[in-house]
Amino acid sequence: MANFEDLYNQVIKKSLVEKFGYTNPHEIPKLTKIVLNIGVGEATADKKKLNNAMEELALIAGQKPVMTTARKSIATFKLREGMPIGCKVTLRSTRMYEFLERLINMALPRVRDFHGITGKNFDGRGNFAFGIKEQIIFPEINYDKVENVRGMDICICTSAKTDEEAKALLTAFNLPYKK
Repeated sequence: MANFEDLYNQVIKKSLVEKFGYTNPHEIPKLTKIVLNIGVGEATADKKKLNNAMEELALIAGQKPVMTTARKSIATFKLREGMPIGCKVTLRSTRMYEFLERLINMALPRVRDFHGITGKNFDGRGNFAFGIKEQIIFPEINYDKVENVRGMDICICTSAKTDEEAKALLTAFNLPYKK
């Protein structure tokens, strides 16, 4: 298969129709977006760390991230409302499929002691979220230039109505679940 978009259109759609018996082509679940998020708690003291995280996220995602700010003040963390504390990227269409392909085929196999992703991280509406502990598993990141090893949250949003439909969709893309 050349890429995941072709795989979805030619193979996965047909298998989902056979499994769930959809009558309308708009009922077939599809990926809507993938959101990547990095929280940088140390950004309150050092803005350079947030800039490094944004550069790394831009390399991983292939597009410029948006800075996220604190919604409310928390005195114990020395955090004020509106302070920058992280960054995020929302991937759609072609970039989304390219990222998912790189994640499944290149990045996740590079995780140490990887036994799969737990299949319990669905939200009840067909969206799947999980976290990774190191951004260095992505081949775009040069290990020698990394100052801090950071984790990131990955949320895969689908148009599926139930978790069962979403899990069938993601399993068709070979997302490695724990047995």
